[in-house]
Amino acid sequence: MIQIPSDLHPDLVPLAFLLGDWAGAGVTDFPGAEKANFGQEVSFTHDGRDFLEYRSHTWVLDSEGNKVKPLESESGFWRIGKDRKVEVVMVRDDGVVEVWYGELADQKPQIDLATDAVARTAASGPYSGGKRLYGYVKSDLMWVGEKQTPEIPLRPYMSAQLKKVVSPEDVADMARNLPDMPDDGIAFFK
Repeated sequence: MIQIPSDLHPDLVPLAFLLGDWAGAGVTDFPGAEKANFGQEVSFTHDGRDFLEYRSHTWVLDSEGNKVKPLESESGFWRIGKDRKVEVVMVRDDGVVEVWYGELADQKPQIDLATDAVARTAASGPYSGGKRLYGYVKSDLMWVGEKQTPEIPLRPYMSAQLKKVVSPEDVADMARNLPDMPDDGIAFFK
């Protein structure tokens, strides 16, 4: 269920489906790097201004799902215009800064983004641009990323399925708002 906080900037209402903490797993595969399963934690927050703050951390997982090593981290800011155009400024731990532009789909919570500008430090690897697709599907946040380098044309390299993380405060709120239930709990289902 998508909740819209009362203090959310009105321009951000179309992006409310992104809000919260998310966790899940995915796959990464790009020429020159080892194919791997990864875990991911993502957070979209707001402070009442006209942008969402974004943070993502990923790590390589072993065959049992245990964390092996960090993969990549990124953070940034997301805005949306009245014409449903989305703009994102993002920085990654490997020394890449990106400006992304895209659009929120009509009548569904889906965002298609492409890089408009890329800046790299000397320490970063080759990278010349990318595309990303984010979607809210059956209460999950799903995304797929594509990237290109001067030597490799645009191709998928990462994708993940993330579930909303419920905090202890959320559980307490849910408990306070439960309907009256019979003592045995069984009659509730009849």
